[in-house]
Amino acid sequence: MKEVYFEGKPIIIMVHAIKRARQREIAYPDRIFSVLKSGIVKRFGKHGIKFISRSKKRESVICVGEDIGYAIIIKTIERGN
Repeated sequence: MKEVYFEGKPIIIMVHAIKRARQREIAYPDRIFSVLKSGIVKRFGKHGIKFISRSKKRESVICVGEDIGYAIIIKTIERGN
């Protein structure tokens, strides 16, 4: 698979996030990589980060992760409204 970077840090997708994407019928890796590359970034808390992709045709997808300094770890993937 391709490596994805944000602000010079590699993005690591955990196995739990992949399981949740499949459970919620979100196309992995196509849709997830497009969210990580072109989605809106919102930070919350001390280390939290969200990549949000909204569109009128498709439901929004939210990748929730943590910025640990040298990398960003995506912990879960959700569908938004």
